[in-house]
Amino acid sequence: MLHPMTTEPEQQIGVGTQDAFQRLWTPHRMAYIQGENKPTGPDAGDGCPFCGIPEMSDRDGLVVARGKHVYAVLNLYPYNGGHLMVVPYRHVADYTELDAAETAELADLTKRAMVALRKASGAHGFNIGMNQGAAAGAGIAAHLHQHIVPRWGGDTNFMPVVGHTKVLPQLLADTRQMLADAWPND
Repeated sequence: MLHPMTTEPEQQIGVGTQDAFQRLWTPHRMAYIQGENKPTGPDAGDGCPFCGIPEMSDRDGLVVARGKHVYAVLNLYPYNGGHLMVVPYRHVADYTELDAAETAELADLTKRAMVALRKASGAHGFNIGMNQGAAAGAGIAAHLHQHIVPRWGGDTNFMPVVGHTKVLPQLLADTRQMLADAWPND
């Protein structure tokens, strides 16, 4: 980091032994780590963001597409650019709690998300899945959500491997619009 009044790199105390690595800081991730936008309890009325998002405009909620039973939304804290989630409107925690119509539409929007991501960004592959329960890594365990993470050949380079940093080249609002424009209607 350059000090605003000089061209000399600023030394930050407490970052460990000085070495040849330049540090890239992602302080926006700290909000997620500290619990921003996480519910205070397991019920829908406990501040569940997935229950609140459908009440927002598509732009404000980062909603890419809406179905009758589920919706597709960009992840506010993405693993990769274009990281979407398909979420039921109904506040349920477990996949087995979905009814047949919700299950079918969740599958359909997942397929449409893949089509849109391929069209909009040329994704080469996907990681798709759900973390069921806090023990399995679910950040918001009380409201089911399926992740659709686009992948590209070579997207795991030195940044995440060595720098433990993911570089996202586009603002979320721009990504949302690009995917909404590429979303297949039928």
